[in-house]
Amino acid sequence: MSHILNIRNVSKNYSGHTALKNVSIDIPTNSIFGLLGPNGAGKTSLIRIINQITGPDTGEILFKGEKLSPKHIEQIGYLPEERGLYKKMTVGDQAMYLGQLKGLSKAEAKKRLLYWFDKFDMQSWWKKKVEELSKGMQQKVQFIVTVLHEPELLILDEPFSGFDPINAQLIRDEILELKKKGTTIIFSTHNMGSVEELCDNIALINKSEKILDGSVKDIKKTYRSNTYKVGFKGNVLGFTNALWTGAEILAKETDDDVNVFTVKLLNNLKSNDMLQAVLPTCEIVSFNELVPSMNDIFIMKVGKDTVETIKGSDTE
Repeated sequence: MSHILNIRNVSKNYSGHTALKNVSIDIPTNSIFGLLGPNGAGKTSLIRIINQITGPDTGEILFKGEKLSPKHIEQIGYLPEERGLYKKMTVGDQAMYLGQLKGLSKAEAKKRLLYWFDKFDMQSWWKKKVEELSKGMQQKVQFIVTVLHEPELLILDEPFSGFDPINAQLIRDEILELKKKGTTIIFSTHNMGSVEELCDNIALINKSEKILDGSVKDIKKTYRSNTYKVGFKGNVLGFTNALWTGAEILAKETDDDVNVFTVKLLNNLKSNDMLQAVLPTCEIVSFNELVPSMNDIFIMKVGKDTVETIKGSDTE
């Protein structure tokens, strides 16, 4: 697997505060990579180093196998969480100015902007002043400016914050389309639902250190707890006795005439073993493994006492 970024043993300190401690992460080429962690964990410090706003105290970053240097800036796009546009400028003038700052000619910037403004149904915004736009409208402008120069690496910090559901879906679709075209995306977020939906791989940073990384699929497999939700009709006592010491019943509920038990298997018992044990006593109507969500794993690794509130929706 090729990597667009190799982050090797990066550390960063600010006035006695350790922002990053010996962090190593490999970002696969043409993937969507989730950079996760609570506030103050060190994510923003790492993003600033990748963008060469600051440098690491120790360690290094390789971009496509070369030591990261100013020449790579044109190949990186960055949408920060704290948005910033010049409020008194018109949208068109500002987008043209920012496009040319990214190295595009005036003609090419205009051509690409007209394409994006048409795609996002923003043609009538060109002569509006930024201060006339809502927060969500401003964010659409900033997203366009961020991707305008077609960077190989795109860094998005909480890209859905403030968007209504329709525009959040619009941006999601564009992120997936950019990946299809070969862009690598680093996606920093607190929204675990977005991570499940979009990310191929993640790294979790907490208290300045990387504490978990890998593919979303493999991480979820690793944290499986051999727990199942079983719906059945029949005698509850018979079902319970059939399980005997091979399982722990974590929860019970009844829906009409169906009993739904959450069951954790013990002693290396397999799901087939449980089904064979209980089938003579009842009729199974549903059977699902409870695989932990990324939100569950995040809280498990970071700790309930220190984790901030994980937003349940992109628009909160």
